[in-house]
Formats: sequence, C-alpha cells, structure tokens
Amino acid sequence: MTLIIIVLILMLAVILGGYLLFEHIRHTIKRYTANLVDIEHLDKLAKELEQDGATRPKSVSAMTSVYLPQISRDFPGFNFNEMKGRAESVLSSYLRGITQMSTEPLKDGNSELRYALQGYIDALKEQELKETFNAIKIHRTEITNYSKVPGKCVITFQSSLQCIHYKEKQGTLTEGSKDLTYQTKYDVDMIYIQDRDKLEEDQDSARAYNCPNCGAPIRSLKYKSCEYCGCGIEEYNIKVWSFSAVRERTR
Repeated sequence: MTLIIIVLILMLAVILGGYLLFEHIRHTIKRYTANLVDIEHLDKLAKELEQDGATRPKSVSAMTSVYLPQISRDFPGFNFNEMKGRAESVLSSYLRGITQMSTEPLKDGNSELRYALQGYIDALKEQELKETFNAIKIHRTEITNYSKVPGKCVITFQSSLQCIHYKEKQGTLTEGSKDLTYQTKYDVDMIYIQDRDKLEEDQDSARAYNCPNCGAPIRSLKYKSCEYCGCGIEEYNIKVWSFSAVRERTR
C-alpha cells in the first residue's frame, strides 16, 4: 500500500511539474507575443507620424493684417496680391536654380540675390553635392515683417512650402527622401531703397554687397565698377521694389 501511495505521489508531482512548466512556457510566449505587438504598434505609429509630418503644411507667421495697412499708407499703389505672387515665383525659381545648378531660372531678383544663389551653388559643387527640389507646391504666403530704416524699407514674405527634397553625393543619397514629401517654410525679402545717400550714412543698416565676379566687398553703392577687378556693378534700383534674399526657416 505504501508503495502505491509513493507511486501516486510521484505521478502527481510529475503531472504538477509538467503543468507548471506548461504554464511557464505559455506565459513566456504570451509576453513575447505582446512585446512583438508593442514593437509593431510603435513602428506603425512612427511611420504614421513620419507620414503626417510629410503631409501636414507648416504654419506661417501671418502678420499681413497688421503690416499691410502700414505698407499701404507708405506706398499707396502697393498691390499685395501682385507682390505675393512675385515672391512665390522668386522662391520657386530660386529652388529650381539650386536643382539646375544655375542662376538662369531666377528671373526676378536683384544682383544680391543672384550672387547669394551662385554662392550657394558653388558651395554645393565644392562638396560634390547635388541638391534637388521637385514637385514644389506653395500652400500659403503671408507678410511676416515690415521694417523701415534710413534710406530703405523691407517687406518679408513667409511661405509654407511642400516639395520632394534630397541631397546626393556621387549618386548616393545623403539627406532627405525621394519618396516622402518635405514640409518647410521660407522667408523672402523684398527691398525698396528710397535714398541711397541715407542708406550709405547708416552702414549698419546697409545691405552687404560683393562683386559678382571676384567677391570683393563693394564699399559704396555709388560705385559703377569693382575697384579690385574692374567688373561692372549693377546699381541698386532706387524707388523700385526688388527681391534681395531667400532663406529657409528651421522653426
């Protein structure tokens, strides 16, 4: 009888041990599966956030309602829609110029802007980089700032822009994506010089300007040619709006 009891106890112990081992394995598999689900969920969430960032337009600092009345008082013939259209055209052509590695697409803009574009292109060439902006779409453009200093006025337009943007080095992608859209915003400055003499008197306010041929600084807006290389200098237009700068806003 004692032997039978011992055998039964051993059998129960084996069964109980097997059951406990089975439960341990089941719970381990369950936890592992749950972790896989969490990882898949997080990966899906990250992709959704990435896609949302690629499709959601950037907000612009819209100060048109504040500055436009001031601008209209200072310049009664100022046409906001016309100037906004020109600003958007300048921005698009500036980015196309980078893509084509040429200042040729930039038709509207003063020498300062063309010189800045050429300088950016030269920097890309030195680094053996090719930067591409495709499928450019401007969502919204507003006036974001209006400033007046002795001799000049500057209106800054800010545009929310979508495009396909990437950089390559010797055919290898180094930045951006050829598939996902890129959402960003740019500022475009439009300058109106009222008085060259007043502008020259305030050197801190004057725009820096360099010779488009040799890069030497032009010390006076009245100079007709570069004093270093003799290259002819295009004068700043007086009492005419011209576009002088394009820059991306990182935040």
